[in-house]
Formats: sequence, C-alpha cells, structure tokens
Amino acid sequence: MTFNNKSHFLMLFMIFSTLIFFVSALDFPNAPPESPSSGADGFLPLAKKHVVIRNVVKNREILNVHCRSSEDDFGLKHISWNGAWGFRFYVNFFKTTKFRCHFTWHNGGSHYFYIFKASRDDSPVGELPICKECIWEVGQDDVTPICRISREKKNNPYCFEWEDGA
Repeated sequence: MTFNNKSHFLMLFMIFSTLIFFVSALDFPNAPPESPSSGADGFLPLAKKHVVIRNVVKNREILNVHCRSSEDDFGLKHISWNGAWGFRFYVNFFKTTKFRCHFTWHNGGSHYFYIFKASRDDSPVGELPICKECIWEVGQDDVTPICRISREKKNNPYCFEWEDGA
C-alpha cells in the first residue's frame, strides 16, 4: 500500500492513536489496584464504577430501591436495615451516564435521587471528588437524607436533599 499524500498517513495515525487510548483505558485484572480517591478515573472515558447503597433509615425499616438509567434497569431491591446493595457499570464515552433511584420505606415516603451522575461523581471539575466506589447512606437525617461517604470515612460526608421534583 502506498500513500499518495500525507492525509492518508495522518488518518491512519489518528485511528491508531485513538485505539491505543481506548485500550489503555480498559480495566485489566492484573493491573495494580488504584486508590479509591484516585482522580485519574475522571479523565478516562468508560471508567469502571461501583455504586453501593446502605440502609441506615432511622426507624430501622426495610429500604426499597429501584434504580435505572436510560440503558439499565436493576428492578426493585429490598435492603434490610444496616444492609447494603450495589451495582457496577462503566461510564459511557460521552460522560453523560446517570442512574436515578426511587426510594421508599415504611413511614419514609417516596423519594427520588440521582445516585450517580457523571457530571457530579466522575468529573475533575465536579462538585464532589471523583469516586470509583460511590458509597451512599440513605435515611439517617431528615434534612439531608442521602450522603455519599468515603470507605475510609476520613472525609466528611457529602449530603443532599431528595430530588423529588427533578
């Protein structure tokens, strides 16, 4: 194959460079583990994430959770008090991934919250630090009932109100 002009070579170079970038973004099983606070995840498309929802409702009731995105629907899950449930996924290429959850429990009402938004949870310029494992506690406080915490609990939690109208 011969190149008549430099544009063919430039096009092949761009395709090859893009391929190398995507392969380097994959999660290889033999790679060394990353620190949960690593900021590198926010720069890569297709970053692997793990969302964990913990039931800490004040009246110690079962927490009913139904989470979905535009592509996935995890169905209704029942989390016992002080129990947890989670799911794993990859952030899409355009970094528009969102998972919205519906929460209900006895005497707790019916509430909605975006448990994961790439713009908030996977952006170097987002309002929160990037999380590879996004751990949420639900129902401990009436004013800010849903909080993202770190596994080490070194930092203060990031707490939010429900997004019922969103």
